[in-house]
Amino acid sequence: MIDLHVHTSLSTGMQTPAAAMRFAKAAGYRAIAFTEHVDATNMQWVLESLLPMIRNYSLYSGIDLYAGVELTHIPPQLIPDSIAEARDIGAQIVCVHGQTIADIVDEGTNLAAIEGGADYLAHPGLITEQEATLAAEKNVYLEITARAEHALTNGHVAQLAKLTGAPLILNNGGYKGYDFINKDRRRAIALGAGMSKDQYQQTENNSRMIVSKMMMR
Repeated sequence: MIDLHVHTSLSTGMQTPAAAMRFAKAAGYRAIAFTEHVDATNMQWVLESLLPMIRNYSLYSGIDLYAGVELTHIPPQLIPDSIAEARDIGAQIVCVHGQTIADIVDEGTNLAAIEGGADYLAHPGLITEQEATLAAEKNVYLEITARAEHALTNGHVAQLAKLTGAPLILNNGGYKGYDFINKDRRRAIALGAGMSKDQYQQTENNSRMIVSKMMMR
């Protein structure tokens, strides 16, 4: 299993990165990406804190670690440049806090994330068909989430992905150790969103493809 949406005490999570790593490994995950909530005030600090840690801990922890960010509450006009800035600093994966109905997110955030070439769009809420079509064209992954408050629109996201061909991934979006769900729970969430067993398997394959891409950065 792979989880590409993990928060720690470096942003809004409840545990240090090392503790999150330990829980992920115990739950059976073979790779995780720390995607801390960032904006212009903390992006560089977060990445400079994470990058040395993952280089060292990945060698000895028995789980592959990656450093990333979740660009959060950034004005849509600034999102493409923020994606580029995060990558310049060293982020191996960049996602954007999408227009979940569980939060107040600026209109236009989903579109800006897709146009800016984020690796994936987290909990995109009531994403439009046009945005999902663009995500398919630009190979920006849309997230199916295990986090309850963001999962309310999983079915909508899965339906539009099936219609448009937009690629999907499944993440936990966790803040504490026991948010790392097991394989059966992951499968149930995917099927509950209306995905077929084959679509669920492709979603898991997509996470592996993203990890392969990160390894080349």
